[in-house]
Amino acid sequence: MTLENAIRKRIDELSKKNNITINKVSTLAGLTHTTLLAFMNKETHDPRISTLLHICEAFNIDLKDFFSSPIFENVIDE
Repeated sequence: MTLENAIRKRIDELSKKNNITINKVSTLAGLTHTTLLAFMNKETHDPRISTLLHICEAFNIDLKDFFSSPIFENVIDE
């Protein structure tokens, strides 16, 4: 799995775990809905680390917790 797809999968996993929509995540993260939706819908690529930090804040986790998921164990370079 590519890093980009792993990030999408992790955001989706955390959204389901916390029972919140992607739109709610964007609101909690202080991002526009279109920014996060465009990434989740594969319209944009390679989110900035600052964007990921805001997403982590929406889930009340650290970046290290975001990337500590088994999803990232077999990430490949595109």
